[in-house]
Amino acid sequence: MAGTGKSTISRTIARELAEKKRLAASFFFTRGKKDISHSRKFFTTVAAQLAISLPVLRASISDAIDNNADIFKQGLREQWSQLILNPLKNAPTQSIQLVVVIDALDECDSMQDIQLILLLLEEAKDLATVRIKIFLTSRPEIPIFDGFRQLSGEAYQDFILHNIPLDTVNADISTFFRRKLSPLKAKHGLGTPWPDEQIIEQLVERAAGLFIYAATTLRFIQDGIDGPEEPLSLVLSATKSSLSATEHLDGIYTTLLQHSVLGRRGYQECAGQFRQVVGSIVVMFNTIPARNLAELLQIPFKMVSSTLDSLRSVLNVPEDESQPIRLFHLSSRDFLLDSQRCSDSRFQVDEKEQHTSLFRKCMEHISQLEENICSLWGPGVLITEIPDDTIQQSIPPHVQYACRYWLDHWRLGNPVEEDIKTIRQFLERHFLHWLEGLSLIGEVPNGVHMIIALEEILSVSCNAH
Repeated sequence: MAGTGKSTISRTIARELAEKKRLAASFFFTRGKKDISHSRKFFTTVAAQLAISLPVLRASISDAIDNNADIFKQGLREQWSQLILNPLKNAPTQSIQLVVVIDALDECDSMQDIQLILLLLEEAKDLATVRIKIFLTSRPEIPIFDGFRQLSGEAYQDFILHNIPLDTVNADISTFFRRKLSPLKAKHGLGTPWPDEQIIEQLVERAAGLFIYAATTLRFIQDGIDGPEEPLSLVLSATKSSLSATEHLDGIYTTLLQHSVLGRRGYQECAGQFRQVVGSIVVMFNTIPARNLAELLQIPFKMVSSTLDSLRSVLNVPEDESQPIRLFHLSSRDFLLDSQRCSDSRFQVDEKEQHTSLFRKCMEHISQLEENICSLWGPGVLITEIPDDTIQQSIPPHVQYACRYWLDHWRLGNPVEEDIKTIRQFLERHFLHWLEGLSLIGEVPNGVHMIIALEEILSVSCNAH
C-alpha cells in the first residue's frame, strides 16, 4: 500500500516492467474519470492485456468469451474466474514472473467492489504454472485496510510510504530541488550559489515529506514571468515552518492562485472567471479539451485559455489543443472544494452549485439534438460503417459529455422544481434523439442505467406532488 506519491511510483514501475517485458497488465483508477473510476471494466481490461503480454492465454480467454457472450455484463467474480483465473490455471508453465500493476484502488467508486477485488486477487497466489505478482497502490482508507485484513498473512506484503524515515524522504526532496532548480540558474543568469543551502533547506522543510508540495512549488517557480526569484520568494514567505504538511500544501496553493490568477492581471473579476472555468474542471466526470470546455460552458475560448495559461502549475494544459486538460494532482481538487482548507473565498468552489450549473449547460446542449444527427444514408446502418470523423463532427466532445453526464450533475447538484420541468420537457421532445446520440458515441449501456435512474427520480417527483 502507498500514500502520497503513489501514482508516480506506479507509473514508473509499470514503465520499467514494460521495458523488461515483465508487465502483465496495468489499471490506473482515477476518481470521476469515466471508465476508470469504477470496476465494471477492470477485469475485462486486465484480461485483454494478459492476452497480449502472455500469448499462451489468448485461446483460453477467447474461448471464455465465445462460451459466454454476456461475460462483459456479468459480475466481478464471474469475470475474474472465467477471463483470468481459469486461463492462468490451464496455461503451460512459464519461466518468467509477471507483474500486474493496479494504481489508486481507493479511487474506485465502490467500496464493496474494492474489497471483492482484493479477495479475488488473493486467489492468484495458488497458481502453479504462471507466477503472477500484483503491485497495488492505495491511500490508507478503512475499506482497504479491512479488505487486507480478510486476506491470509502469506498473500501480501504491505509497504507504507509514510513509514519511510523522514530523513530519507527529505534527502530525496533535496536532491529533486537541486537538480530541477539548477537549470534555471543558467537560463536566467543568476549568481552562484543559487539557490543557496539555506533556501534548499527551507524548501525541504516546507515540503514536510510531501513530493506533491515539491512538484507544485517547482512548477510555480519555473513559471515566473520575470524569472524564478520572485515566485521563490513568495513560496518562502507563504507559510511558517511550524505548520503541518497539509497546511504547507494549502499555503502554496493559496499563494499560487493569488499570484497567478489575481496578480498577473490585477482585477478581482478574474476570481469569478476562475471559479467558472476551474470549478467546472474539478467536478467534471471526464476531461475534455479547452476549446470544447468553452463550448460546454458557452463562454469565449479566450476566457478559458487565459485562465488556464495562468494556472499551469496546477493544471496540465497540453500544447495540443485537441488533448484534454487535467489536474496534476487530486490534492488541488480537494483543496478547492474544502472551505476549511481554501481560506481565500475568492477561489472556493461550491461543489453542488457547480454541478447544478453544469447540469443546466448540458441540458441546453442536448436539447438541440435532432433526428438523424449524423445525416446517415439509411436506417439500420451499423456503427462500424460510420466514419469516426462524421460522429466527432456531428457530436463534438462537449455534446458527447453532455449526453453522458447530464444526469450525474443533476443528482449531485442543488436542483429546483424548474429543473425537473426541464428534464420532463427534454424527454418529451428529445428522448429518442438522445438515445440516438448515446448509440453513436458507444454509451448505450450507461444510457440504460440512466433511464432506470430517471424512472425512479421522476416517479418520486410525481408522488411528492
